[in-house]
Amino acid sequence: MSVRNRDSLGGRAAVVGIGATEFSKDSGRSELKLAVEAVHAALDDAGLGPGDVDGMVTFTMDTSPEITVAQAAGIGELSFFSRIHYGGGAACATVQQAALAVATGIAEVVVCYRAFNERSGRRFGSGVQQREPSAEGAALGWSLPWGLLTPASWVAMTAQRYLHAYGLTPEAFGHVAVTGRRYAATNPAAWFHGKPITLADHAASRWIVEPLRLLDCCQETDGGQALVVTSAERARDLRHPPAVIAAAAQGAGRRQEGMTSFYRDDLTGLAEMGVVARQLWRSSGLTPADIDVAILYDHFTPFVLMQLEEFGFCRPGEAADFVAAGALPLNTHGGQLGEAYLHGMNGIAEAVRQLRGSSVNQVTGASRALVTAGTGVPTSGLVLTGG
Repeated sequence: MSVRNRDSLGGRAAVVGIGATEFSKDSGRSELKLAVEAVHAALDDAGLGPGDVDGMVTFTMDTSPEITVAQAAGIGELSFFSRIHYGGGAACATVQQAALAVATGIAEVVVCYRAFNERSGRRFGSGVQQREPSAEGAALGWSLPWGLLTPASWVAMTAQRYLHAYGLTPEAFGHVAVTGRRYAATNPAAWFHGKPITLADHAASRWIVEPLRLLDCCQETDGGQALVVTSAERARDLRHPPAVIAAAAQGAGRRQEGMTSFYRDDLTGLAEMGVVARQLWRSSGLTPADIDVAILYDHFTPFVLMQLEEFGFCRPGEAADFVAAGALPLNTHGGQLGEAYLHGMNGIAEAVRQLRGSSVNQVTGASRALVTAGTGVPTSGLVLTGG
């Protein structure tokens, strides 16, 4: 996909199955077991079986390889398998890779999955423990010696600059946290089901790294999520109305690093998401006014505000007021702040539910959904439409 030209992928593939494990803090089983459970659930949701699958996509960070999950899930021969780098930034790109394989005839049915024990096992929020020699490690070497050891500390640098540039206070981030928890409170699958918060709760939560408070930071979760992608033609005959992939994009900005792009000319936005936004709008032919529901990657609240601005829903510095006004249904599953942290894959599933009309927080008449992946790193996004 060119960053300058409209591509021809849109409308050729669809998400037809979604499945997940429960979301917990201690799953009590292996990451491979979680992956297989999610894959089986997604295939059952689609009305397909393991024998229908000939492609698989996951994250480079996943500990369960495609061939291992295929074997454990009873899947036979694979003609396509792929992995996407950059942590949460990979989420929507797994679906893009699957759609590309389907559209070109390389595979017919592709399963995308992500599974981890991110709370009871390796906790990403604990930061860098050890690092093999690599170019990425060298980039981190400019920040780690000065105490920037965790994702929260890396995001805090950009968040502080954002507040300074637009004359805001940390309370601006509270609207994102409150919105996510409000939706989570009515979602039985969410970890924070029945537990909404107020702006006062947000302001009273303890500092993690100023200007980020506890309630500005996403959860740590054990669980798995899988998605099934096939052709738009085949999708018409399956169990549920398809979520058609109208556009898919990846993006990396100039002077991009992984979470530590502090040497850019401007720290008040997310250049990588700007690349994705331009491609999605160009390829889908849609505008922000056409979107019925947005599922934006919310590992940290400030980056949700910046995403809204990069996509053009509001002008720079105005996203906090935009969220407060409820101008756009946002993270209706509760997001990673309220439902679960599954590296964004559960957000894609929520967009599919919205287009099917089966979300617990259903947006009336939802037919177009925007979904984004992790920010601060090379990232990805999707526009999904009802079939």
